[in-house]
Amino acid sequence: MKSLYDVPAPAKLNLFLHITGRRPDAYHLLQSAFMLIDWCDTLHFEKRAGPGISREDLTTPLPAQDLITRAAHLLQQHTGCTDGVHIGVEKHIPAQAGMGGGSSDAATCLLALNRLWQLKLSLPELTSLGLQLGADVPFFLSGHNAWVEGIGESITAIDLAPAQFWVIKPPTGIETARIFAHPDLKRDTNAATILLFAADPYGFGRNDLQPIAQALCPEIEPALFALNSLGMQAKMTGSGSAVFAHCRDSTLKVSVPDHFSARLCSNLATHPLQGWAAIDS
Repeated sequence: MKSLYDVPAPAKLNLFLHITGRRPDAYHLLQSAFMLIDWCDTLHFEKRAGPGISREDLTTPLPAQDLITRAAHLLQQHTGCTDGVHIGVEKHIPAQAGMGGGSSDAATCLLALNRLWQLKLSLPELTSLGLQLGADVPFFLSGHNAWVEGIGESITAIDLAPAQFWVIKPPTGIETARIFAHPDLKRDTNAATILLFAADPYGFGRNDLQPIAQALCPEIEPALFALNSLGMQAKMTGSGSAVFAHCRDSTLKVSVPDHFSARLCSNLATHPLQGWAAIDS
């Protein structure tokens, strides 16, 4: 195998996000439901002789040491692989949106290079590497929608009914660290259960980060209004600034201000690369 083209890296939405406490090391404890959607980045991998790793940005310019490049180097160092790769990146998931684009790209990179370099690492081995890159990477490696707890390391697969969602991304984003460091952040939400969530998965709970994010990024408000005004119940995903709402009528047209991005997305039952970490990959 010399190349892998058109390899998807899907975004996620947090159907809710509750902060239930804070550890002595300052990491926040959370509960959330992560859902895969069909808004994807696309990556291309070409195997190269020698250990060189290069990246070509085909749409949006990325930082020199983004999570894709870091994932490739980490996998190479962990395995002692002497092969290299050239990676082309078509970036479509917006940055600083709370949609997990960078983490998803890193997971797709680990899965694709595991196959391209014929490393045959198992899912637990890749997950251990993914956790070194970011708390959300293990979710994208897991291959399924999930109930997530702790600091993001506790992942339980869940089934979700097929549905569509309007997603709106304001032109500005928010740094996650600013929200979690804010003194007014609610950190004591009572723990929920999967059973309670399952009774109304698309209407359950709230995003505890949203009030702080709205104060830091006023453009979230018109994005929420665009969905709420059509009778949908909008909330922010992750640490924002993207917002979303369950859409029961796909004929509804959403009007957003200039420079805002709006997209009608469908959820995914599983990650399109599920199984790529199998021992015979």
